[in-house]
Amino acid sequence: MAREAYSHQVSSAGFRPGGGGIAYPAFYSYAYPAPAGFAASAVSPDGAHWEPSLGEFLLPYEQVRNAASPDALLLDFLQSTYEAAADGAGWERAALELQTGPRFQD
Repeated sequence: MAREAYSHQVSSAGFRPGGGGIAYPAFYSYAYPAPAGFAASAVSPDGAHWEPSLGEFLLPYEQVRNAASPDALLLDFLQSTYEAAADGAGWERAALELQTGPRFQD
């Protein structure tokens, strides 16, 4: 299973309840294998940061919970970290991405 799951580069995201290297709940995002410069990528929103010990970007849950628009804040994090992985690795994004949903409507 691991061979198939990681047979190509991936961008992955999820939620950590805390523990395992962090003392607080947070959303995470990583790329594997990480493209050159991924850790130094500018991601958003403010407060999202690279955690070297885990090899992933983190966005504290409290920041999302307390946001005026939690869904938009989380989507911003997920989109910016995906773009950092996809652009850094040179993925053919036009062939991979489906342009639908509220983010893509006028």
